[in-house]
Amino acid sequence: MRLLFIRHGEPNYELDCLTERGKTQAQLLAQRLKNAKIDELWVSPMGRARETAAPVAEILNKPLNTMEFMHEVDWNSTDGQPLFAEGNPWDIMDEMARLGLDPSRPDWRELSYFKTNSILNSVDYVEKNFDQWLAGYGYIREGYYYCHTVEEQEHRTVAIFSHGGSSSVAMSHMLNLSFAHVCAFFHMEFTSISILRLEKGKGNCTLPALERFNDAGHLVV
Repeated sequence: MRLLFIRHGEPNYELDCLTERGKTQAQLLAQRLKNAKIDELWVSPMGRARETAAPVAEILNKPLNTMEFMHEVDWNSTDGQPLFAEGNPWDIMDEMARLGLDPSRPDWRELSYFKTNSILNSVDYVEKNFDQWLAGYGYIREGYYYCHTVEEQEHRTVAIFSHGGSSSVAMSHMLNLSFAHVCAFFHMEFTSISILRLEKGKGNCTLPALERFNDAGHLVV
């Protein structure tokens, strides 16, 4: 199985839609994918992701399936006390870098930046539901690995149109990296394509392979 994680185009966050530039990016993305062998299209319920996916769905003549749990992650204080940068995890990682703190530390959840930050609820929510979704394709999470219970003749390719945050959670979970680590080192451009591959053999337990990350070559004109 090949998973294409595609971030939305440039957004107007307040209105949850694409800017004019974002719409152009979505059209360029559709042209990039018009000959791709994509079996299914899944999309976050949020407007900016759906507007990004729409031109691809049209050019491939495929329906869009809604993936409710891949809406953008949430961050704010859970105890009413102020958080650095209001809990924004990317701003937090920039601050940790400024202070020389280890972004890959295993106890990142216990840091004051995150311990009372609702981002932890979002991370747990996406991880749990993404594993349940993968189980529907026969990939069962066992510890660090995914074991495949179904025989496939060839790789199924699935595109997921979502957000920098929810995609980072899903990818960090599959790759057994902390969400904080991915926020620090893995930054996704608008409409960029990142690909993870799971082996298809029945009975195989495998770690996902990262085939591609942050490929936005279609925006280079």
